[in-house]
Order: sequence, then C-alpha cells, then structure tokens
Amino acid sequence: MASILFIGGTGIISAACVRAAVAVGHRVTVMNRGLGSRTIPDDVERLDADVRDRDAVRAAVAGRRFDVVAQFLAFTPDQVRADVELFEGRCDQYVFVSSASAYQTPPSRLPVTESTPLRNPFWQYSRDKIACEDLLVAAYRERGFPVTIIRPSHTYDERALPTLGGWTDIARMREGRPVIVHGDGTSLWTITHSDDVAVAVTGLLRHPAALGEAFTITGTHAPTWNAIYGWLADAAGVAHPDLVHVASETIAAAAPEIGPTLLGDKAHSMVFDVSKVQALVPAFQTTVTFDEGARRILAYLDAHPEAQERDADHDALSDRLAAHARAAL
Repeated sequence: MASILFIGGTGIISAACVRAAVAVGHRVTVMNRGLGSRTIPDDVERLDADVRDRDAVRAAVAGRRFDVVAQFLAFTPDQVRADVELFEGRCDQYVFVSSASAYQTPPSRLPVTESTPLRNPFWQYSRDKIACEDLLVAAYRERGFPVTIIRPSHTYDERALPTLGGWTDIARMREGRPVIVHGDGTSLWTITHSDDVAVAVTGLLRHPAALGEAFTITGTHAPTWNAIYGWLADAAGVAHPDLVHVASETIAAAAPEIGPTLLGDKAHSMVFDVSKVQALVPAFQTTVTFDEGARRILAYLDAHPEAQERDADHDALSDRLAAHARAAL
C-alpha cells in the first residue's frame, strides 16, 4: 500500500477520497487547517498547516517523502508552481484536481471527452485551472514531473444542495413560494455523488498508466434541471413546487456574483465520456443517482437544523425574478 498526502481532505470530494483510500489500506496523511466540518477517519495522520503559508507547508513535510501527493486546494498557477518546487523528487505521483468546467464552454459537441479543447470565456476560476494544467503539463514534458490531472464536474454529498439558492430554495418550496430555475430546465446536467468520484480517484493513485494523463471523473447520470428540482421537491415533501424558469443571462445580470458559475458552467448541457478512466478503474460507475441523492440530502439537512442557512438576498432575488417573469407572461 502507498503513503498518500491529501492537501485538503475535508471537502466534498477530498473527504470521500480520504475515506476510500483508508478503506483500501493506504497510509493516509491529511494537511489542512483543521477547520473542516467533514470528519476524518481516526487512523489518518493530520498535519495542521495553512496551505497558503508556504513556510508552514515546508515545515510540515520537512524530511518527508510520499508516494502520492493529491492536491485539492490549488487554484492558481502560483500555488501549483510552489507545489512543483516543493514536491518534485519527493513524490512518485502528483494528482492535481482541476475541473470539468475547464472544457470548452459551451461545448461544440457532446459528449465531452479528454480531447475536448480547454476554454471557458465566462469563468475566471476555470481559466485559472487551465493555466495550472498548462504549467503541470509543461513540467511533465520537460522534466517528467509525475502529474496526473483529474477533472471532476458537479460533485455533491449529503451536505451539498445543487440549486442556485441552496437551502433557501428548499424553504421556499415548502412555503409554496416561487423557486427560480435557470433556462427552461431541460438542459442536461451531469451530477455525481462524491462516493462514486472517490472510487475513480482512488483507483488512479499509483497507477503507472495515469502519469502524464488527464481524466474526466464524472458519473454517467445526467438528468435535466427540472428533474433535479423535482426530486428535491419530492424529498422535501412538496408535491407541486412552484418552479419559475428564468433565462440564465437574466439571472446573471441580476446577480453578478453567481453569473460566472452559471454562464460558465450550469447553463449548458454537459454530458461526459468517462471511458478513459473506466479503462484503468473498471470499478468506477454511477451507483447513486440523484433521486436517491436528493433523499439523502434532505434527510441530512432535516436532521441538522444548524445547516439550514437561509439567504435573505436570494429570497429577495427570487421574488423579483419570479414577479418579472410572470409579468412578462
């Protein structure tokens, strides 16, 4: 078994990957600030360090070598460049968690594959991930830096609602108030449970055929947004939710803070070919579809009132957009 350093370890994807790596017997170390809400298995070694403090990171790993370093918290080229300087020659594989939003948006054809161009003119986050990938690919080509790039798309667990307003949308459904759905709700959206993603990620750790390669890691479950909201309503006990469809561009203009993530990701149909990762990790498949996922999310949130965060700004935005849409009709 391998020694794995997870930089992160308490996020939606990374926490599931830590659990999966422990389950197959890897020696797991997690580096973060210790502030995450998702639990870490008791037999995992913890390194408490702010990953943005490079001196603290160097001190935490001084004299250490890992078979794999899995980086979940790097978002800019400067952060990745610092990792290359620190871990080159000190690991056999460096796994960089990029994003499927780096692919051409909107895609010229579906399904999206690893050969789909990387270009997202809408979202700086995605462009930064592309720049990180470019740096790592150059390091691999020039010096053999042992990088593996993974590109997950929309990944969730029981704590993560996929709607525009999160818990606010669930509360509004239960109150009989209108809930905004972007577009006409018929675009296809690949949404994958973190436990499924973790199977693929764990299967790529120390896999010799993964070095120098990039992999799309999503499930094959791509329901419409209408279905996603419908399953959430059903799980929330709402038989007839008041869903109001509003153009994504209109939402982005009214709420610039969510515009990039909407126009640069969720507004477009995204379906992926995952045969490349399945060729190396045959066990990877969709085992949790979102009808079940919605039930898990509502069960968790209903049992944890402290996680039911109401957003007054989204409440007001929903009322304005719904009123405008209905006046237009």
